[in-house]
Amino acid sequence: MKPQKVIIIGAAGRDFHNFNTFFRNNDNYRVVAFTAAQIPDIHGRRYPAELAGEFYPSGIPIYHQDELPLLIREHLAEICVFSYSDVTNQFVMRIAAQVNACGAIFMLLGPGQTALKSTKPVISVCATRTGAGKSQTSRKIVQMLMKMGLRVVAVRHPMPYGNLAEQKVQRFATIEDLAKHKCTIEEIEEYEPHVVRGNVIYAGVDYEAILRAAENDPGGCDVILWDGGNNDFPFYKPDLSIVVADPHRAGAELLYYPSELNIRTADVVIINKIDTASPENIDTVRKNIGMINPDAVVIDAASPIHVDDVSLIRGRRVLAVEDGPTLTHGEMKIGAAVVAAQKYGASLLVDPRPYLSGKLKDTFRTYPGIGTLLPAMGYSQEQVRDLETTINRTECDAVIIGTPIDLQRLISINKPVTRVYYDLEEIGYPRLDDVLGDFVGKFGLKMM
Repeated sequence: MKPQKVIIIGAAGRDFHNFNTFFRNNDNYRVVAFTAAQIPDIHGRRYPAELAGEFYPSGIPIYHQDELPLLIREHLAEICVFSYSDVTNQFVMRIAAQVNACGAIFMLLGPGQTALKSTKPVISVCATRTGAGKSQTSRKIVQMLMKMGLRVVAVRHPMPYGNLAEQKVQRFATIEDLAKHKCTIEEIEEYEPHVVRGNVIYAGVDYEAILRAAENDPGGCDVILWDGGNNDFPFYKPDLSIVVADPHRAGAELLYYPSELNIRTADVVIINKIDTASPENIDTVRKNIGMINPDAVVIDAASPIHVDDVSLIRGRRVLAVEDGPTLTHGEMKIGAAVVAAQKYGASLLVDPRPYLSGKLKDTFRTYPGIGTLLPAMGYSQEQVRDLETTINRTECDAVIIGTPIDLQRLISINKPVTRVYYDLEEIGYPRLDDVLGDFVGKFGLKMM
């Protein structure tokens, strides 16, 4: 039979993985295009021939998702595969209707078609939304396992915003590796906290090659930790699935894709941010977990914060700088910087919108619900410069940085700055050490 023509609808992450694992060497299909959304400046590139395989000697073009109906007609595409996350179920079905109206089949691939099997035990950390607290959970799990004497290698959900061929497999073991791989702010926020704690983290584009490299890491590997991105499901088949739920966005666990999939397949669900969420929202999340996965172990947790210098907040007009994706497609209205401003008595949250520079204006046009917070956007050097200019233009007394890294290493800020720190802290029982103890025993892992 003649191969069916496929368009993969993505955002430079899950889409490439779906291609690599399901379509790349599949005689039944030919992928004619990728489309891109969520992340700026992804369209206009090509998925390189070096990664695409023998059927694609010229690589595969990447277009903007707005061009999808035209692409279906021009290429006579028969199948369109939705391949990104952290969008409403309604949005997914709207794209399905658009695809079906053009005469094509709408497809979703699941873990059974795309999850790779490791030779090492795998713990996955995923979530119901971007910004729920995956990273702090992953960091805590790594620390606990390392205290047991186990060698943990983390693998991060992809953020390939540069040269895709060069980013096939990336290994980060030192701070210098971040510069070597020309990391964006978004990448540094995820990789640096692992590196400074002494564990290796991998990322890139080809997650089969990444997995095999991680399993055979020069420093040794007892456990693979999948550090998820957005609210996507794991690229690797987990032996222990941990999902973080956010009661600040109660109900998202049933309304966003693929949040419900994550909850249904979880062994453990952590309800995070209990210290700052309303009792009603916490109860909603708890009931929804019980409804769709009553067998999951549920852990209650908080995200307590502390800051470098409280005096820069109390009674001051402050600019709150938060993690970018959490505010954009994560739709979060409150982050660590805002919590710090409220807790320590800032007189005013300064609105950055009158001072926006360059591409940050585009960000606020695309995501008008951001409001009076400033996302630390840094997908490109141009965005980093625009972030620096915007902060320095803003008329405020101090800047509160709520991102996982110190932005002052990357940009120069012309006003007083204090940084917010936050970690995962379990409340009551069960606790993560109970879960991890069972996991270590189950696999007979030998602690050094």
